[in-house]
Amino acid sequence: MPTKEQVLAFIATQSGEVGKREIARAFGLNAAQKIELKSLLRDLADTGTVERSRRRLHVPGALPGVVLADIVSRDGDGELIAVPVEWDTETQGDAPPILVQVPRRAVGPAPGLADRVLLRIVEGSIEHGVAHVGRVIKVLEKARRQTIGIFRAAPGGEGGGRIIPIDKKQLGRELQVPPGAEHEARDGDLVTVELMRQRVFGLPTARVKEKLGSLSSEKAVSLIALHAHAIPHVFPEAVLKEAEAAKPVTPRGREDWRDVPLVTIDPPDAKDHDDAVHAVADDDPANDGGFIVTVAIADVSAYVRPGSPLDREALIRGNSVYFPDRVVPMLPERISNDLCSLRPKEDRPALAVRMIIGADGRKRHHTFHRILMRSAGKLAYAQAQNAIEGRTDDTTDPLLNGVLKPLYAAYDCVKKARDARQPLDLDLPERKIVLKEDGTVDRVVVPERLDAHRLIEEFMILANVAAAETLEEKKTPLIYRVHDGPSLEKLSNLREFLKTLDIALAKIDQVRPSHFNRILAQVKDTDAAPLVNQVILRSQSQAEYASENYGHFGLNLRRYAHFTSPIRRYADLVVHRGLVRAMDFGSDGLPPDATTATLGEVAAAISVTERRAMAAERETVDRLIAHHLADQIGATFNARITGATKAGLFVALDITGADGFIPASTLGQDYYRYDETRQALVGERSGEMHRIGDRVEVKLVEAAPVAGALRFELLTEGSYVKGPRGRPGPLRRGGAKGGAPKGGFPKGGARQGPAGRHAGSGHPGKGPQGKGRSRP
Repeated sequence: MPTKEQVLAFIATQSGEVGKREIARAFGLNAAQKIELKSLLRDLADTGTVERSRRRLHVPGALPGVVLADIVSRDGDGELIAVPVEWDTETQGDAPPILVQVPRRAVGPAPGLADRVLLRIVEGSIEHGVAHVGRVIKVLEKARRQTIGIFRAAPGGEGGGRIIPIDKKQLGRELQVPPGAEHEARDGDLVTVELMRQRVFGLPTARVKEKLGSLSSEKAVSLIALHAHAIPHVFPEAVLKEAEAAKPVTPRGREDWRDVPLVTIDPPDAKDHDDAVHAVADDDPANDGGFIVTVAIADVSAYVRPGSPLDREALIRGNSVYFPDRVVPMLPERISNDLCSLRPKEDRPALAVRMIIGADGRKRHHTFHRILMRSAGKLAYAQAQNAIEGRTDDTTDPLLNGVLKPLYAAYDCVKKARDARQPLDLDLPERKIVLKEDGTVDRVVVPERLDAHRLIEEFMILANVAAAETLEEKKTPLIYRVHDGPSLEKLSNLREFLKTLDIALAKIDQVRPSHFNRILAQVKDTDAAPLVNQVILRSQSQAEYASENYGHFGLNLRRYAHFTSPIRRYADLVVHRGLVRAMDFGSDGLPPDATTATLGEVAAAISVTERRAMAAERETVDRLIAHHLADQIGATFNARITGATKAGLFVALDITGADGFIPASTLGQDYYRYDETRQALVGERSGEMHRIGDRVEVKLVEAAPVAGALRFELLTEGSYVKGPRGRPGPLRRGGAKGGAPKGGFPKGGARQGPAGRHAGSGHPGKGPQGKGRSRP
């Protein structure tokens, strides 16, 4: 049996995180010793000597094998030094420096200062005085040495003008463009500029470098996010040529399933249809009350071959990006909206999984097939739901008895297992912006959640699990969709906050989604429900892609992979290729040189592009709503406080969901401190408290449409913290002292406080974006 010191030494020498299994194998432990090892590891975790992430362990301060990093400086010898992007300085201390090493045969641009890079961590460097050396895998983002802004021409037509920054952090910091430095930019153009010189007095001057596009209408507002986040949105000529040259797949080498009445069920405005479903009662006497559920997914791997121009561009993009006014697809329309769109009555190639479901709703068995299919119908969610409820139309009437009723019966069966599994069940309505023909905001709606939505989600989850199980069984490398449980620090903060609502969260070794679900059920249909849903959401980790599996906490699944949306997610395309290779479906599967290590690099890269897309989508919605409200200065709105910081309060309006900021200095004639436990601002003298979740009335006082920022004034009196004699009293000790800014927007903009979107909630089916579905 190894000592604690030997176990720690082993963990520290491994590249990334390790688990009990790897430690036991390394030291050749028997069954009895494994029990002793479990106790030893628990002691190390309890004392903080090692950190536990689900069933994985690592020494605090250690880096994983592949890390996303920003290049921040050069050492005395001129070598580049980077630091990891995701590093919690409060719990882990200072981020460790990484010496950047460029391979001799590097492909692509050379890294430089302020670049974001993907690094493979190798041995440390005593010579350079750093603990880690990172070999560059890929330069993900070149430094933006130019500012992006909106050009506003000077009045009078004499030339020159000003630049309004699009970044919330730069609000109020305009740049002056002298005559002759406009580079043909016109009023309202989105431009990149470079600083010319900084004056002691007056605005700094800048020169327009490039005109990116006109923002004369709100319809082009997504251009800002595209350029601000450097999202590729124009396909190279070679990619378009390859897509246009693609020919429809023939039936050769495929099972003919064209007689199976598979149907697609999507939002009414969906342009591509990449998944189809079918269900029938199982006639096997051994499975009385069970069903056979089939999920067929467009076979994108038949057209996008590894290493081709199409494949390389898809990997760079990582996923499609969905804005209210446009879609930036991962693949050209010839592939996504034509050859791989499962149109009714047209032959299409697909990968299908046929699943045997028991009467208890659990999957008993499944098989994968490479098929040629012909969709029997294209339905919208509401259309399918109306048919089941007795309101059929010309499309659904012939499909009702033979197709739709068996689908819903199978869903009722599958739902039993879903309820027993108890995934995290957050109630977080998603708003959708409806635009007018001119691209301006018409209204903001909350689409109704129907059984049709849940049916598709559950069938997609089953198919994704089946894909992960098959690839594991065949020992084929894959990209998992993983979601870690909440950290101990976040759980502790959540527990303290729930205490203020007289809600208990038990202290246990391993929290499960069911523990949160019990709390959510306790507050359901009460005024506290939105607040509790939000704080539980904020306690969750963010889902990501990885080549090593540590499970999906939010879905409460041991293994999970994205298989159902290869048109819009590169991870799904990799899983499709893995299945083609594992099942010997053809020569266009995962290449032989694809390993867990190489797929780990791909997983890290596409996790970055997913977060980039999320940020761009969120900012575009902010800008559209800010444009929509810009002419309503002085209007009052009902809202809810969604966040509290030292600088002020964040609120979300009831009808539009618009997020805005209330500076702490405008709250009243008191000095407000931030109480972290209550997540509130509390008056030092009066005890007046404004906390997250409170319903309030606010007045719009300022709008910055270009940055997507809104500033409000609070009109509602807060509640009061009681003093020792039952009177309003000062904030108890322990709250952090808050600042009192002079108004305006906080650094970082008006979305620091709200929960934002944490993957792990919602369903993981067809996301990451589009089709009205959240990212799990």
